This record gives sequence, C-alpha cells and structure tokens, in this order.
Amino acid sequence: MDAVEEAGSGHPGTAMSLAPAAYLLFQRFLKQDPTDPNWAGRDRFVLSCGHTSLTLYIQLYLSGYPLSLDDIKSLRKWNSLTPGHPEHGHTAGVETTTGPLGQGLANAVGMAMAARRERGLFDPDAPQGESPFDHTVWAICSDGDIEEGISHEASALAGHQRLGNLVVIYDDNHISIEDDTSIAMSEDVKARYAAYGWDVHSVDWTEGGEYKEDVGALAAALEAAKAETGRPSFIALRTIIGWPAPNKQNTGKIHGSALGADEVAATKKILGMDPAESFVVPEEVLAHAREVSDRGRAEHARWNKAFDAWRSANPERAAEYDRIAARRLPAGWTDALPEFEPGKDIATRAASGEILSALAPVLPELWGGSADLAESNNTTMKGEPSFIPEEFQTKDFPGGPYGRTLHFGVREHAMGAILNGIALHGGTRPYGGTFLIFSDYMRPAVRLAALMKLPVTYVWTHDSIGLGEDGPTHQPVEQLWSLRAIPGLDVVRPADANETAVAWRTVLEHNDRPAGLALTRQKLPTLERGDGIASAEGAAKGGYVLADASNGQPTVLIIATGSEVQLALAARETLEEEGTPTRVVSMPCVEWFEAQDESYKQEVLPPRVRARVSVEAGIALGWRSFVGDAGESVGLEHFGASADYKTLFDQFGITAERVVTAAKASLIKAGVADAGRGSTTGN
Repeated sequence: MDAVEEAGSGHPGTAMSLAPAAYLLFQRFLKQDPTDPNWAGRDRFVLSCGHTSLTLYIQLYLSGYPLSLDDIKSLRKWNSLTPGHPEHGHTAGVETTTGPLGQGLANAVGMAMAARRERGLFDPDAPQGESPFDHTVWAICSDGDIEEGISHEASALAGHQRLGNLVVIYDDNHISIEDDTSIAMSEDVKARYAAYGWDVHSVDWTEGGEYKEDVGALAAALEAAKAETGRPSFIALRTIIGWPAPNKQNTGKIHGSALGADEVAATKKILGMDPAESFVVPEEVLAHAREVSDRGRAEHARWNKAFDAWRSANPERAAEYDRIAARRLPAGWTDALPEFEPGKDIATRAASGEILSALAPVLPELWGGSADLAESNNTTMKGEPSFIPEEFQTKDFPGGPYGRTLHFGVREHAMGAILNGIALHGGTRPYGGTFLIFSDYMRPAVRLAALMKLPVTYVWTHDSIGLGEDGPTHQPVEQLWSLRAIPGLDVVRPADANETAVAWRTVLEHNDRPAGLALTRQKLPTLERGDGIASAEGAAKGGYVLADASNGQPTVLIIATGSEVQLALAARETLEEEGTPTRVVSMPCVEWFEAQDESYKQEVLPPRVRARVSVEAGIALGWRSFVGDAGESVGLEHFGASADYKTLFDQFGITAERVVTAAKASLIKAGVADAGRGSTTGN
C-alpha cells in the first residue's frame, strides 16, 4: 500500500491478497539462492500477472536478493530497480519480463520444456528427481492471464506435453479493471484445465463465508502439485482482492490505483499497524524472512555435490554443458554449413531446411519446430526425433520426451512466447517456424523477445506474393517493414541459397537479440559467384555490392532483397547495355547494414549517387530513407491475389522491365545529364 501511495500509481490490490501465497512459495517451496540469482539448479518463478509486480519485488526484498527497502520506495520511478512491470535483466531474481497478460504463463511452459530437453541432453538416465537438472517451474497467473487467448494455446500444449515440472497458481479473485469478471467471463476454469490434461487443485479462502487466509491448505496443494510428475499442476486459489481494505476490497478500484490515505490508514488499523508510519519492516520480521537465504545456500551446496558427481561421471557431457551454458559455439562448427551449387534453382526455405539438418550434429543445443507447418517451413532436422510423450508419437513423427523436433500445433502466439521461455531458461537455443503472414499472430511475443534481447530465431517462410495461389490472405505485404520497426529484431531476407547459409551463420553468432528469416516458397536461382558477382559473405554485413557498375562508377543504384535480387540483376544488364553504369546492392538485413560503420555504408551506397531504386515485393515504407528524394521504389502498395507467382509478379509490375523504368525515372529526378531519356524521331 505504501509503495503505491508513494508512486502515485500502481496495482496494490492483488499484491495485498497474494502476499501470503507468495511468501509461502518463496519461503517453503521455491528452490533458490538469493545470493546467486542465476544458479543453474534453481527453480524458476514467473509472475505472469506482471501488473502486480510488488508481489515479486517484496518477496525478493524479504528473501535477501539485492533489492532494498529504498528500491521498494522507488516503485515505478526513473532508474529504479522496481519498474512498473518486472523486467528481465534489470532486476536480479526476475526471470522474465511480464506485463502483457498471458505471456508469462506461456514463458513458464517454455521453461518447463527447456528443462526437460536439457535433462535429456545431459542426464537422461537419472531416476526422476535425482538429476541435478531436475527443478520446478512455478508461476502465478490472474484472471486476465486466463482470459487471454495465448494462455489457452500454451496451456493446451503444456497438458499435451505432460509437463510435470510445471506448477501454476491461479489467483481466482473475480476482479479486473472493469470490476466483477462476470461481466465478461463465466467459464469453469478448473474444468478447462482438467480438460487440457492438467492436475487440478482448488483452495478457497472464502469457504464458509468468512475470509480466511488458509496457508496450510495452500501448502498441501503445493506439496501435492510438486509430487505430481506426470502432468502440469493448476491450483485455483480463491482470494479477495485488496483484503483487508474495508471499503475497496473486492472492487475494480483497488486493482489498478492507489487506495488513498484514508483507506490505507483504515487498513493498517485492521492489521494492528500504526497508520502514521510508512514502510515499516521490523528487524525481527526481516531477519526471520531472510533465513530462507541460509536455506538456499545450503540447498545450493547440496546441489553442487550432485552436480560435481555428475561432471566427474560425464566429462564429455560436462564440457558440452559448459560450452552451451556460456552460449559459446563449438570450434569449426561453420564447416558443417553446406555450399550450394551455382545455377541450381532452390527455394530459400528448402536451403534453410538443408542448413538445419547439416547443423544438427554439431549444434546439439539448437532445436525447434513449427506451428503445424513443418513440411512447408522445412524446420524438421532430418532424422531427429520429436519432443513428445511417447504415447503421442506418430508414424511420421516418432519420438519421446527428450526429442528435438518441436510441434506447436496451430498456435503461433504461444509458440513465440514458449520460444522466449526456452531461451530464458538457458541451456538450449530455439527456433520456430510459420508463414511470414502469421508473424502477425505472434508479434507480441516477438516484441518481448527483442525487449529481452533473447537469441530466438523465427523461420518465416512464404515471404511474399511469390507464394502464389493461396491468395491475399496468405500473402505478406506490410509484414517486412512492420517487423523491421521492432527495435532489436533482425529481419533477414536472403537472395539465394548461399546467402541463406550466411544468414543462418550470422544469426547464430549473435547471442543478444532475436532474428527472423524471411524465406521463399518459390525456387530461386543460386547465383554464380565470381566474374562480377560478389561472394555471399557480404550478406553478413546486411548489405553489400553484389554487382558493380561496369566502370566502377555507378550512376544509379538498385537495392533489392530476397527473390527480387534476380530482377535487379536482370535490370542492371539492360541498363548497362544501354550505357547506364548500374550497381546492384543486395540488402538481406537492414539492421545488420545499419550497424556497419559509416565509411562502409557510404562505400556501398555512395551519397553522390542520388539515382536509386529499391526492389521488394511489399510496401516500400522504409525504403524511402534509402532511395532519397530522387529515388523510386518498385514494390506493392496493395494486397495480392490468387494466381501462380509468375503471373502475380508480372501483373503487379514487379519485373526487371519495371525496375529499368524506375531507374530511368530516378535518373531524371536526380538531374543526371542525358540519362533516362529516350531520343526523338526528328521532323
């Protein structure tokens, strides 16, 4: 209450009613060492309802994490360790950034999956509960989390995956910002989770008509949930939001605003506290709570013994564990990358699939799959088993609980957030695939991956109208620049198979941000490098001179990505034949190019050359900053249509001929003497 009053804003109600549950969890159940928040053997805790950040901050403070009472006083203030919603990497003990509801719950599912995969990599034969890689993922969620569609997707998959290392406490308080949730919610949540295949428990602190914070009953449910290793567990905890505030408890008013001085004073009187005092934490209370830190260090020491014994018995696995935990790539791993034969037509999605299969033996940490589009996305590493309980394996996808190929089902949004959870957990590196158009379904999770700087890779195929007959609902037009607008996300659209190999290599060399590969359905020619066509190595810089002007002094620049690079090359040939020195720049990744030093960027795109054309089968929104006031853009400022891809490119004017015309128009606008104009026929 005091923290929200001090801040002038915040969410006090849930933090008040959840205080006993959070304290019980941190004191009795969470395997943690507050003196080493990143201890590999710790349990993970996710506060999915991030608006009640005080629920977490107060337990971190009481448990002895590096968070002080002054930090609590600085809630929601500039440069504090207690921002309005918990932020991963900002506050020690915060496992993931939460706030957008449902995301944290899906992150927890990903963490539980990652824990199982990690155990399978390093200690698959240990009895249940006896491996140093065994730990529990705990989460607290709210009515809002439960209502969000992403929680349906993620929870269904968690039940299907039999994630017995996941326990979720549902704060069933029946209140949201619009007051009583019955205005918009009436389903039986417990029955829903039972239908998903979860182990469901109920603890009702309102039972009997008088509110009683029955911590013992909750402890019994938590014990039972932890003991259940064959299914994820869901504990519905009926609380009264804001209890015991006399006037605002059980109302929407206490959800997201300060109580006010009078209500705070009245509540403190009920609790036997002095209304005139604020931020009072008696020394004996703090000392008692911080005994959990001693217990955590003792638990950590026991774990160290088990971990050391495992290391001694498994030196090769231990060496691999150390490498992967440090996110270090193995020596010589790039030797596994395939080189594609020039002249052979291959879709970049197919090239990506071959690259993944080639990397499988040398990068065991790399794993992933698709949102029910494996055959289209080419995301299945050849011969690798599926990550699935054995009873659900199929003829086409055999596997087991420690497999490598992920199957998300038609759940793009959950896939994105689960990938985040896998990356946050550590120990492995995930990728996930769908069509580029459906990146819209997963965008909130992609944004959070960028915000948290997570090394997640998205395999987004069917990257333009080039997918053809499926029509405008499936043809991305605005998606590329919409995704490029996300700070910290690398969007990579390679021009051919060998650029795709360089793209994968470069993505995997980055540990501090997510990347999306935009790949074609249609086959593209594999460029013959050399003899005027530069090496695909240039793709690592985001943009490079693919084919320079014949005299080395271009009067027009053509900047292209993906499948349109071949059109740019054809246009260059025509322009050169007509006497116009033309440079083609392949720019698979704007973000990588912008990260280069200014001299390199000016070398590729000389400022003196004002005649420029961008070529990309989508909206030209961001290309205008590259082509300038004299530039032209060949793109698509409208939705697509259903037809074969060759017809679509021709009908919509994304052709080499159109690029030539655009180049001539740009030359005229740039004021290049005698350039771009035809000749008269005389009198």
